[in-house]
Amino acid sequence: MSTLKPSQFLMIPGPTPVPSAVLEILARPPIGHRSTEFSNILTAVSKDLQALAQTKEDVFILTGSATLAMEAAISNTISAGDKVLCLVGGAFGERWANIAQAYGARVERLNYQPGTAVDVEQLADKLKADKEKTIKAVTVIHNETSTGVLSDLRQIAHLIRKHGALSLVDAVTSFGAINIPMDEWRVDVMLTGSQKALMLPPGLSMVFFGSRAWAAQATCKSPRFYTDLARYKKSLANNTVPFTANVSFVCALQKSLQLMQEEGLAAIQVRHFKLKAMVRAGVRALGLKLFVDDDFASPTITAILPPDKISVGDIRQALKQDFNIVVADGQESLQGKIFRIGHMGYVFERDILMTLACLHSVLKKLGHDVPAQPAIQAALQAASNK
Repeated sequence: MSTLKPSQFLMIPGPTPVPSAVLEILARPPIGHRSTEFSNILTAVSKDLQALAQTKEDVFILTGSATLAMEAAISNTISAGDKVLCLVGGAFGERWANIAQAYGARVERLNYQPGTAVDVEQLADKLKADKEKTIKAVTVIHNETSTGVLSDLRQIAHLIRKHGALSLVDAVTSFGAINIPMDEWRVDVMLTGSQKALMLPPGLSMVFFGSRAWAAQATCKSPRFYTDLARYKKSLANNTVPFTANVSFVCALQKSLQLMQEEGLAAIQVRHFKLKAMVRAGVRALGLKLFVDDDFASPTITAILPPDKISVGDIRQALKQDFNIVVADGQESLQGKIFRIGHMGYVFERDILMTLACLHSVLKKLGHDVPAQPAIQAALQAASNK
């Protein structure tokens, strides 16, 4: 039997596809992390990240996943006994809460139904009721990766700033695909990872750290060493890093950011919202139900309910076996209940049409009653309307 087959194609919420120009940088021999060459690249990348976030605040690149960045955000601002309000509507909102608890914080969860956005009025009431200002920080998931929900970060950050607490924002699957003017929206701490809209493999995370966060850091008593952002700030002032960085990834990030600059932030955002419209229209045309309403659906992730009598596992297995396309399962309580298609970063209309056509084929194979070719037509119509 021939071993020749199409390469695996990731249509998951991360890792995401990587441009060949970025992969080529990763294939080069590494450079020294104390070299002038790397210092120049680090400086350029930091400025490009600040431009993408529309901020003058510090940004630090950590060698590790975005969970490391979440831990850095907590360990530099929250001491044992501090009260933290965690907005939880999925797996990653819960991760914020677990990290805060690990550092001894008094965690209060404001839960919202998975598949729905943060209730801004409920949050406003909760913060208003905190007359003694006991809430030190509020953790936020801008785009909940586990459900494909985009919450209104602008309103949320405004309410948090009005209260006086710190806003700690996970923008892992929104940064680089959605407009997030950090300074204008008055976000205190924001983080992301390399393997999403920034179009790299997993391995780097970035933390944007504002002036109010630095004030908290000065009195924070939590133990920290590798995540001590004061070390990164001191090193960055000298165009270097406090510890050995993944130099190859930072070099590749420079290339990725150059590609994003060439496309333009506005064009990137338009592309992602067009892909969202295509996926949602195509999925509906296949007779499937979407997990999230249009009003707060993510432009980078779409969560889909399987048809009756066909399991998520069967759909995922058939897509991989027949076409070598990988889509994601649900997470934790949603495992086996939804499947998720990622459409962020290095993803284009062609990729959506291909995925919908293959999904049509496997659904038909698995016994789902699908029309002849409605998904492609519906997706193309949705694209033309954007």
